[in-house]
Amino acid sequence: MRFRNLCTCLAVFACLALPSRAQNAPPPPPATPPPADAPWTIGDIKFSGLVDGYYSYNSNHPASGNNGLYNFDVKANQFSLNMAKVSLMHAAEPIGFQLDLGFGRAFEIVHQFEPNTGPSFMRNVEQAFVSWKPAKTGGLQLDFGKFVTSAGAEVIESHANWNYSRSLLFSWAIPYYHFGLRATEPIGKHFTGGFQLVNGWNNVEDLNSGKTIGVVGNVTTSKVSWMNNYYTGPEKPGTNKGFRNLYDTTLLLTPSSKLNAYLNFDYGRDKNVGAGSAQWVGFAAAAKFQMTGASALALRGEWFNDRDGFNTGVAQAYKEITATYEYKWTKGLLSRIEYRRDWADKKFFERGTGGLRAEQNTLTIGIIGYFGM
Repeated sequence: MRFRNLCTCLAVFACLALPSRAQNAPPPPPATPPPADAPWTIGDIKFSGLVDGYYSYNSNHPASGNNGLYNFDVKANQFSLNMAKVSLMHAAEPIGFQLDLGFGRAFEIVHQFEPNTGPSFMRNVEQAFVSWKPAKTGGLQLDFGKFVTSAGAEVIESHANWNYSRSLLFSWAIPYYHFGLRATEPIGKHFTGGFQLVNGWNNVEDLNSGKTIGVVGNVTTSKVSWMNNYYTGPEKPGTNKGFRNLYDTTLLLTPSSKLNAYLNFDYGRDKNVGAGSAQWVGFAAAAKFQMTGASALALRGEWFNDRDGFNTGVAQAYKEITATYEYKWTKGLLSRIEYRRDWADKKFFERGTGGLRAEQNTLTIGIIGYFGM
């Protein structure tokens, strides 16, 4: 009966996720990328939003109903809402703002480390900052408020990534957001520098009196982009001792409109108040092949060593491979079918009502509708 129900669910979702054979074949990709969707506006304010849902089948049938290590498609063998979101934005001319509001499993996970003493309404706010772009400063922009981190090769919104599931590095190696001051300025034709002074990792209200500093340096050309981020500061509650340091770098290759690839590396170290420290290191590689104007295939492979168990709770190394097929039905509607295999050097993944396995296999189907993005 379980197998029959699974087949029924997958069959229904497959009908939504894959184009019908009876339909005409999608047109070949244009010689140049299509223009971005026109934003929805009321006056000078731009609106955008999305709804993102999925069904994930886990062959381990974990009793908890959760996919191990996943983020944000964590629920196994059931339909789930990943995120519903709406955004308002006004470009800094010279004053602007960004406000992103939403709910769903992704918002719960992003804010799981927020102290309970913090304002509860902020758990439904992905970003909320005011911007100032002074005239005659060469493009300098200052942002103050809550904003997503500069680190990582992926972002929180599913449709803006190549794969449906998030990488191990995005899930475990880096922060999600910060609260404080951010400054960015282009220097020359290909370099953009940035500086951040924030409360810390994943908190609106600080855990101590110390502050975290972020330094950003990005080199961008038509075919290659190299992004670098460094964060350092005290992240332990009630003390300014024991700094947490993170270096994150991504090399993005865009040789053509049909083929893109990236390499992502992270190294983190959290120093104890006394002697010793916890360290983690990871590497990811991914490629996206635009097969037609409507369909694409993305592949990703990773290795993540949480050698002291600081991030995942278990001191071990993890690996994953992911293959994702994407089909864009029309402007603002896409679907993805994804196979992913995770494995570790110890038995970590939940198996049924008891016991653990060293590996996990999932098949996920996601549907994303969006506008103004």
